[in-house]
Amino acid sequence: MSVSLTLRSALGPCRAASIARPGNSLFAFQHSVIQIRTPYVPYQRNAYERPSVPRWPQVAKRSASSSSSPSPVPVVPYSSLTVGIPRETYPNERRVAITPQNVALLLKKGFSRVLIERGAGEAAELLDPAYEQAGATLVDRATVWSQSNIILKVRGPQPGDEIEALQQGSTIISFLYPAQNKQLVDQLASRRVTAFAMDMVPRISRAQTFDALSSMANIAGYKAILEASNQFGRFLTGQVTAAGKVLVIGAGVAGLSAIASARRLGAIVRGFDTRPAVREQVQSLGAEFIEVDIQEDGAGQGGYAKEMSKEFIEAEMKLFMEQCREVDIIVTTALIPGKPAPKLITKEMVAAMKPGSVIVDLAAEAGGNCEATVPGQLTKYHDVTVIGYTDLPSRLPTQSSTLYSNNITKYLLSMAPQEKSFGVDLSDEVVRGSIVTLDGEILPPAPRPAPPPTPKVEAAAPAKEQTELALTPWQKATRDVATVTAGMGTTLALGKATGPIFMGNMLTFGLAGLVGYRAVWGVAPALHSPLMSVTNAISGMVGIGGFFIMGGGYLPSTIPEFLGAVSVLLAFVNVSGGFVVTKRMLDMFKRPTDPPEYPWLYAIPALLFGGGFVAAASTGMAGLVQAGYLISSVLCIGSISGLASQQTARRGNILGILGVASGILASLAAVGFSPEVLAQFGAVAGVGSVVGALIGRRITPTGLPQTVAALHSVVGLAAVLTSIGSVLTDVADISTLHMVTAYLGVLIGGVTFTGSIVAFLKLAGRMSSRPTILPGRHVINSTLLGTNLATMSAFISMAPGSPVIAATCLGANTALSFLKGYTTTAAIGGADMPVVITVLNAYSGFALVAEGFMLNNPLLTSIGSLIGVSGSILSYIMCVAMNRSLTNVLFGGIAAPQEAKKIEGQVTQTSIDDTVDALANAENVIIVVGYGMAVAKAQYAISEITRMLRAKGVNVRFAIHPVAGRMPGQCNVLLAEASVPYDIVLEMDEINDDFAETDVTLVIGANDTVNPIALEPDSPISGMPVLHAWKSKEVIVMKRGMSSGYADVPNPMFYMPGTRMLFGDAKSSCDAIKANLEARK
Repeated sequence: MSVSLTLRSALGPCRAASIARPGNSLFAFQHSVIQIRTPYVPYQRNAYERPSVPRWPQVAKRSASSSSSPSPVPVVPYSSLTVGIPRETYPNERRVAITPQNVALLLKKGFSRVLIERGAGEAAELLDPAYEQAGATLVDRATVWSQSNIILKVRGPQPGDEIEALQQGSTIISFLYPAQNKQLVDQLASRRVTAFAMDMVPRISRAQTFDALSSMANIAGYKAILEASNQFGRFLTGQVTAAGKVLVIGAGVAGLSAIASARRLGAIVRGFDTRPAVREQVQSLGAEFIEVDIQEDGAGQGGYAKEMSKEFIEAEMKLFMEQCREVDIIVTTALIPGKPAPKLITKEMVAAMKPGSVIVDLAAEAGGNCEATVPGQLTKYHDVTVIGYTDLPSRLPTQSSTLYSNNITKYLLSMAPQEKSFGVDLSDEVVRGSIVTLDGEILPPAPRPAPPPTPKVEAAAPAKEQTELALTPWQKATRDVATVTAGMGTTLALGKATGPIFMGNMLTFGLAGLVGYRAVWGVAPALHSPLMSVTNAISGMVGIGGFFIMGGGYLPSTIPEFLGAVSVLLAFVNVSGGFVVTKRMLDMFKRPTDPPEYPWLYAIPALLFGGGFVAAASTGMAGLVQAGYLISSVLCIGSISGLASQQTARRGNILGILGVASGILASLAAVGFSPEVLAQFGAVAGVGSVVGALIGRRITPTGLPQTVAALHSVVGLAAVLTSIGSVLTDVADISTLHMVTAYLGVLIGGVTFTGSIVAFLKLAGRMSSRPTILPGRHVINSTLLGTNLATMSAFISMAPGSPVIAATCLGANTALSFLKGYTTTAAIGGADMPVVITVLNAYSGFALVAEGFMLNNPLLTSIGSLIGVSGSILSYIMCVAMNRSLTNVLFGGIAAPQEAKKIEGQVTQTSIDDTVDALANAENVIIVVGYGMAVAKAQYAISEITRMLRAKGVNVRFAIHPVAGRMPGQCNVLLAEASVPYDIVLEMDEINDDFAETDVTLVIGANDTVNPIALEPDSPISGMPVLHAWKSKEVIVMKRGMSSGYADVPNPMFYMPGTRMLFGDAKSSCDAIKANLEARK
């Protein structure tokens, strides 16, 4: 008793915070509206929900330390409290208030004891040994009531022995329905008890996990369909006979549960609700949403369904009569708080139904929605079965008890103003909304929070209609003809202005680009990272240009020869590192169930070609070099084509290695090195290959973007050195074509070099990712380009025969291109680096093209064209995914919105436990990952979470946005590294339509890619394709804070009632979720 007195004395001072009770205010609070409940938005009710006290979404919680509180809330340590769970004595009640799992949780939190009445959980298949194993103390009935400070029940205490057994100063939490049970409330007050009603918990986002009414309503809807199908004499699914037709009246929690259950059984389902807002929810479950002809919105304030007009009700009854003649099963859920349930199905409607039909009335406890309903009984009326059971949740006792136990346990633990202490804080809207009596004093219902003001609808200027007129056949034909004419005319002009050598290279360039275009578009989006890596490796063939200027002996003897050797060294770093990185990435996608592969067999064609080439070359070259170029080009194209699917991707990498090797061998034959220069080549190529292999083996998938950028810089520098060396080797006898292409090679290579260095520094975090905007940057870049053109003019006209002028002009070109690469790339933000990397990839290809034209080398021209097209297509894909043009990304940035929009609403936080509950109880889960996952290195924990959920039968999939990560396909590689099966990792277009049918969407490290503001026409990211994560039934977002994404626009999804924010480091949160799931095995 001393403990009870302690609790009583602790709660006593809380009276000062209560509102003086008018005589009968608690019971005078009623509404004349029909209420049908849905999950959280908007808020409605059904017959299994608290019928009288309204709930309002998103009311901010006030802490006990609020300045408005006159004094700290008195608390009692958990260690001084005993929790008791008696057996339910209400007739036919089979539920129990708490499960063994939550007994262990309460003891873990610090409660002194948990007393369980012997046999309390038997009806729910929760036996005494399980409670004992969880740490509970099994006692008799009298001991539970006499020694417990806090009583947890399902039903309210029964008049007589249970009321008398309540100890003064104790606390009871259960369903009470105080507005309907005035006598019970008076009796509780007379015992000086503090009572909380689970049916009075406010309907706010923070209280979702306490919402026992929703839990029971969900079960009632499910059980209603099972009871109906049990009485229905035919299959619900269409087999020998037609599929059964089900009508669900009310798209609340119970109604939606009934719809989903009926659809799973194969029935044809129709849903009716007075609020058009629930249409999408009904249709997302596969049901038909039916409505009357009269346009009238039944949504009232606070999510309530309002009372409809006489005309609407007449049309509604006519619709129900028509449906009764057609359907086989009807489930009704409508309830008027404080009044008898509305009669929606008349006896005439029942008589009009087909013999053998079934009606399940979930409002039976309030009189029923059907005139033929007998509460608590199953009856027959005109050969129609009418089920009026009032205990449907109790007919599924194990599941009901489990859900209710989670609700009431979390509710009890939420009343902790201090850690591991119990106290009643009336400034907490959940406590104030659910409390009925406080230490014997009856408290009036909590005042209804004022609804948020209706936002002003300002008369906006009518948007310009962007009507696109369909082209007539004549217009289409003329445009096509104009395009063909322009292409043919331009080619004709080039042919006249140039010579056969240039046009021969153009032929190679055009055909290779066309073939590459088709091949690159066939690459799977998940393999875009390997695509960039393999094209980066192939672009190392830029070093072939260095072959033609290498010379001397074992060491180079001139500056051009030295430049050639350095170019070859850098190129082989790129080749070796690129292929090693590609192999490592592709190996991550391998699954244990994949068929065996035999890559060693490709040594056969390699040895055959190499040996045959050397043997044939010893007797004369003939067309061997061109044959080698052809084989190399075809194999490189085959390498990219192999990335079209996971099954052929690793073969594609092998083909790329064979292609580069074939091209190098043919080029060596074309150059004809002396033994000494060949040894020099072997040394620089060997050193470069070793360095590249070491780099490729050391990097992690997280560091992949900056590594690719660094390798691009190597290609750019090699192109610069090769182009300069080629000119200086024989400047006295050089063609204009050679000079122009060499100059362009230096320009493109220089921009690629410094641009890649800046990208590397930004991606590696060694340079601020914020754009470095120089004053007058466009003028600066235009001046640099103009100076480049002037220098080029001087170079072409004055350099032939003058090495000094040639070197000066090329040196100036190099410096200008280096500077241009820095100014253009530094001005681009870190989040746009994925596009920058793909553009640099294209630049490296075009540098090879310039080198091919310069040396009249068809191999370099075709390979360069292939890589340039690849980078261009990837850049296009990334820009489309952001709804921005390439020029906007490279030179513009995101424009500020014309008018900043303020998002009204409140953010709802969640916890690890609640997140685990949501994931474990879901059927369909989608995980949306972004760059935040890469930064936190959370992929391994995510993989484990996925494995455990799938083992429980949860359908888990991943949604990847094209611009997720810092290079195309990076998130796919990170997930593959963590052994996530690639067949559950889907692209945006593949999964976007599935969000509406998803129970939980977990967003990890993504922001702009899930921002619904992109759908608004006047937003800064308007038109950007985004993942429709907000359509899920529940969204959990992991973020460190509320900062906006790169676009610096707010995300309305974070404020939606169905969204919960889990703040903290993504890896720490994922590790905690993983540990919690493991503990529940």
